[in-house]
Parts: sequence; C-alpha cells; structure tokens
Amino acid sequence: MDITISGISSGWLSVSFEYDTRIAQAVWAIPGIRYTGDGLHWIMPEFGSSIEGFLASLWSTGLFAWKPPIKSLPAIIAPHVDIFVPDGKERKPQAAAVESSGSVLDFRPDEPGAIGRLLERFQQRIKAAHYSEMTIRAYSHWVELFAKEGRIPRPGEPAESRINAFVTKLAVKDNVSASTQNQALAAILFLYRHVLGTEVGRIDDIIRAKRPIRIPIVMTRDEVKSMLSRMNDDMKLIASVLYGTGLRLNECISLRVQDIDFNRNSITVHDGKGSKDRVTMLPASLAKPLADHLARVAEIHNTDLKEGWGEVYLPASLSKKFPNAATEWRWQWVFPQKRRWHDAAAKHEGRFHIDASVVQRAVHEAVMQAGITKHASCHTLRHSFATQLLENGYDIRTVQELLGHSDIRTTMVYTHVLNKGPSGVRSPLDLL
Repeated sequence: MDITISGISSGWLSVSFEYDTRIAQAVWAIPGIRYTGDGLHWIMPEFGSSIEGFLASLWSTGLFAWKPPIKSLPAIIAPHVDIFVPDGKERKPQAAAVESSGSVLDFRPDEPGAIGRLLERFQQRIKAAHYSEMTIRAYSHWVELFAKEGRIPRPGEPAESRINAFVTKLAVKDNVSASTQNQALAAILFLYRHVLGTEVGRIDDIIRAKRPIRIPIVMTRDEVKSMLSRMNDDMKLIASVLYGTGLRLNECISLRVQDIDFNRNSITVHDGKGSKDRVTMLPASLAKPLADHLARVAEIHNTDLKEGWGEVYLPASLSKKFPNAATEWRWQWVFPQKRRWHDAAAKHEGRFHIDASVVQRAVHEAVMQAGITKHASCHTLRHSFATQLLENGYDIRTVQELLGHSDIRTTMVYTHVLNKGPSGVRSPLDLL
C-alpha cells in the first residue's frame, strides 16, 4: 500500500491511501485536514508546516520502512510524494486526483443527484463508525432534510449560522420535542465533522426545545398478569421475557440461542444500547417455557437446513471469518420470523428475527382487552420490572446493572414509586 500526496488546486493538496485505521487516526490529527467523503481522499492546506506535521504523524505510526526527508520537501508538492509501507514491493508513483464535481466540499443542492451522493457518503461513513441501523436511518433523515433546504454552506463559509437556523426552526416552527431536536443536531454535527471534514464552532445561539421531566408509566403486578393472560404463544413468551428481565424490545428480539444460559439462569445482551454488553437474569418461571420454545425453533431450523437454507445474518464480518457459522444452531435467533425471506435475484432464502412491530401490536391489543387505561407499551414492561425490583428492596446499583444504565441518575427515576413521595403521605381527608 502506498500513500500519495498530490497538488490538486491552489492552496490544497490531496492525500490518498487504502484505508487503515492506524493511518486514518494519524491523518485526523493534522490541523486543517478535511475528508472528501468518497472513501479515497483527504485534502489539506499546502503550507509547509501542514506537510511536515502530516509526514511526522505518519512516521509515528511505525508502519513505514523509511522516514521521509521532511526538510527537503518544497512548500508545494508537485506532482506527488509516495510513502511505501514495508511490504517488500515498490510501486510506481501514481498521482491522486479529486474531481471538484465529486467532492462533498463542493456540494450544491441544485445539482442533479447531489443529495443522493451526499447521503450515500454519509451512510458509508456512519456505518464505518458502527452506529446502529436505527440511528443510521434517523440521522439520514435529518441530513437529507438539511441538504434539501440548501443549508450546507460553500467551502470557506461558516457552518454555525446555518446549523443554528435549522435546529432552531425545528423547535420554533415544527414544534419538535427536545429529544428530536438533539437528535437532528447530532446528525448535522456528524455530517460536518466526519463527512465534510469541517469543524463546527460555537452553536450557543440555538433555541432549544424545553425537555420535559417525565415519570415513567408503570403497571401493577395485577395489570401485568391481566395483560399476559390475554396473549398467546410466542407473543406471551416475548412479553414475559420483557417483564421478567427488563430487556428493551430490540434487545429481546435480537437474542440468539447462545445468549441464553440455562445452567447459570442468565441472559447475555450483546451490542445493546450504546453498543454495550451486559448480563441479566433468566427468571426461573421462564426456563421451561423458553426451553420448550427453543426445541420448536430447532425443528424449524433443521427443516430449513434440509431444504438447503438455514442461514442467519451475522454481526460485523463474522460470516467471512467463520463461513459456516451462519448455519450453526448457536447463532440462530431465539425468536425467528415465521416465514423465510426470499431473494429471487440471488436465489437465496433465510430467516430474520421477528419484527418489533408485531410484538408492539400484540402488547397494545392485550392492554386494550385487559381494560388498562394507562398508556402502556412494550417499554412499560421494562419500567415495571425496574420499579418493582426497587419496591422489593433490591439495591439501586443492582437494578442499574441489570438495566444497563451508564448513569445512576437514569435509574433513580424509578424511585418515585417508593413510599417516600406523595403515595407515602396521608391526606388530611383520611383523618376526618
């Protein structure tokens, strides 16, 4: 692999190399360097100090066979300087080129297909940062809206005023919630910093939506029992897991067979919210129902294998590292879809885990049938789990760990149900 520095325009140099995390970290440390978003090129000012700092950072990685003679470099490099890693092969230098029409820095919303190209580069970058699919979809929506309104400035223009205007409009005109406004701001900041390569300055002038303080909705034990009695089969089992373990809905439906340890009565959550792993309990009353359920899932999996399918999606690049893992029993979903998905073009079929909307609809219908007037949902079962553990006298740190909260203050919200607030005070009316 070689790194090429080329003069591309007045005042700017192009840096290109095959992506390597260690080199990329060194590149990002250079003041003034910007990422073009095409996965191939960075650009930096042509000043000698920038070049010297760039080469010094590359040399500090320890990946190169020789140290470039920094003092002999001219202020403007033309046409190129090649730096070779010690792979035993020298290649002919090739000057890098960045077409201005393909650069994100030259983005123009009115150009045909410009917004589509910007979104494609944005999604490539955010996927490389290992954001969740839900976050990628949400962030992409805000970036698309931001671009369609023509708010991305030309190179050299300050970004702060446009970002302030966009986020303030969401709060004032569109009347979005505080969390939605913060999400939009995070998406735009990611766009500027990691796709456009532009550092954003002060954004203190934003009119922020006021974030309300909400008390979580909690169902009583009788209400949960009444709701579960109106559910059947897999939906009842999933709802029971949500209530009995405190898992989030996406964490529950994403469980794989190997995540359940019947010997230790535990469930391991991989890549939960915030990309964190944790271990929670497996309720004793769920051990047999889950074991029976997995026996039925194993029969479905064996049938899929006999018919030539039986593969599941694997996280990251495990499918390349372990080619046969996708068909192994331990990697199968605990709650798979009833029907296989079918790709006619690729002539392939497989199963994904059950869709969240199916569970949400089943819980909503059960709540309505039970006559529960609270605005209860799947997440209400998680709130009920935490609240009732605290009622039973369990330590709040234990509850924090089971829920996977990073901050104890998040868990503290559940203490509102303890008999130390309004419910623990006797009204004067009761004393008459």
